[in-house]
Amino acid sequence: MKQIMLTGSGGQGMILAGIILAKAGIRDGYEVTQTQSYGPEARGGASRAEVILDVEPIDFPKVTQADVVLAMTQEAAEKFHTKLRPGGTLIVDPLYVHTVPAVDGQVHRVEITRLAREATGRPITANIVALGALNRICRLVSDEALVDAVLESVPRGTEEVNRKALEAGMRA
Repeated sequence: MKQIMLTGSGGQGMILAGIILAKAGIRDGYEVTQTQSYGPEARGGASRAEVILDVEPIDFPKVTQADVVLAMTQEAAEKFHTKLRPGGTLIVDPLYVHTVPAVDGQVHRVEITRLAREATGRPITANIVALGALNRICRLVSDEALVDAVLESVPRGTEEVNRKALEAGMRA
């Protein structure tokens, strides 16, 4: 079983990223749950997507001990690093996470937002860059399933931009 938390603030696309990761897991034949939580603000409030991937039926749909936490803001890193299991992986965007909390596990600083700007000219694609980086670091789903899930999930007309974002994350 793999338990993943994608965290940040509203408007960063963590909910969509969670949905895409769940779709990729389904494509790869996993049992999948995907839940989400966000503050009452449309943008700027805390947001969190949780995804569980397993080869067996999943008994409880919420993450209890995350194997991976992706934190796109300082607040998210501080709030959710405690959900990381010992030996887990914390991925942060150093543009927004200046002080990385101490964890019993691996820490990866990936310049997600900068890579999105460079690859697409659109910082809004940072969530797709994050998925590419997350999957290369943790090998959760196949690259093919992730590409297909991204292209199926993004707004029509933005497929090529999002493909570039995903590839930038995979290279990171």
